Amino acid sequence: MPDRRIQCNFDRVDSEPSSHCWPVSVFAEKLTGHTGIGELMDDLGEALIQGRGKLKMMGGGTPAHLPEIEAIWRKQMGEMLRDRPDEFDRMLGDYDQPAGSPDFLRAVAGFLNREYGWGIGPENVAVTNGAQTALFYLLNRFAGKMAMGGRKKILLPIAPEYIGYADVGVGEEEIFEARKPKIELIDERTFKYRIDFENLNLSDQHGAIAISRPTNPSSNVLTDAELSRLRELASARGIPLIIDNAYGLPFPGVIFGEARPVWDENMILTISLSKLGLPGTRTGIVIARDEVIREISSMNAIIGLANNNVGQAMARPILESGEILHLAEQVIRPFYRARADHAIQMAKRHLPRSVPWRMHRSEGAFFLWFWLEGLPVSSRDLYSLLKEKNLIIVPGEYFFYGIQTKDWRHAAECIRVSFTQSEEVVEEGFQILGQTLQEIWKSSPRLISH
Repeated sequence: MPDRRIQCNFDRVDSEPSSHCWPVSVFAEKLTGHTGIGELMDDLGEALIQGRGKLKMMGGGTPAHLPEIEAIWRKQMGEMLRDRPDEFDRMLGDYDQPAGSPDFLRAVAGFLNREYGWGIGPENVAVTNGAQTALFYLLNRFAGKMAMGGRKKILLPIAPEYIGYADVGVGEEEIFEARKPKIELIDERTFKYRIDFENLNLSDQHGAIAISRPTNPSSNVLTDAELSRLRELASARGIPLIIDNAYGLPFPGVIFGEARPVWDENMILTISLSKLGLPGTRTGIVIARDEVIREISSMNAIIGLANNNVGQAMARPILESGEILHLAEQVIRPFYRARADHAIQMAKRHLPRSVPWRMHRSEGAFFLWFWLEGLPVSSRDLYSLLKEKNLIIVPGEYFFYGIQTKDWRHAAECIRVSFTQSEEVVEEGFQILGQTLQEIWKSSPRLISH
């Protein structure tokens, strides 16, 4: 993807500013350069332009089109148009409060109280323009140059971590510190990341701990015990534990093992409607203590005035009825569990036995994460080779920010592969991946030493 920044040279005293070349702020430079998330979203757009089938999109986190879920949204819209036309007109024609629709905030709080007994109110809930925006607010709220002096960083207790966080810091300095995981070899083809608690080194320099659950990209799901330990560490330091539940609990609930949703006043949760089949409505939800919610509301007002009303109006009835939990547990989770199982079968069928590949144990989300130990090229080079063959994956290097990887080859040996496309596309994708890996290893038989 080309660098979008306009490079201007004002070093010479006699240089004249050009109407086509304006000075660039640090803020603009940070958010307009080449980024992993930008490349990923460009690939998604390219796949849509080229049409389904030609470009095998196995890189992004776009949810599959589930007929049962799409029927729910059609039903909701139809009932609104037929029975509640005034509500439909307000949805499209009115600004809502910066924190979100009061009815929706009450519906979220009521649902969480009924199901989990959290004892929260609408003052503990805010809506944002997608969970990505929520994390942009929160990570910059707790890291960077602090109003009372000094600087703070966000501790990512395990790398790799979500590509979309990497470039959200608006200052000049890196706002993340990440920690290498322990790598547990389960069998010849399977491994799992675990938090290395002995080397977390949490200190006064950290403003928050943040993690996604399931972890994007690896599908690693923190156990309840690991989560409890992080909660205790964060609480002892007087900093929040931020949990990104984009694929997790309570909805969409794409977690394949035992886990439970938890919240207390030292935690901040983000939830999304995207993986419920509403990515186009850009509806993120923040659960936090009331002063944080007021801050989120103020940020919303300044940056975007108000939020998208459509997702809130569509989801409110199924929150109030509790149907949203049924959909998560009985429709969405089984669908992606079956897709994950199929993708694993395709990997075992089509990836060469002679290549030392391993897959992270599939524990949730929409991806498989592969470790190609001894990969003779970088994962970004592999991405380019595969794109030439009309297969899109995500190179793993983008997920290892906030950590020194110069002497850690593992960071350049991993890729993320999505399985949300049709089974036919997924099988064709693994065929291409397998053939390409065979060609790479054949042309570079001497593996890189570790």
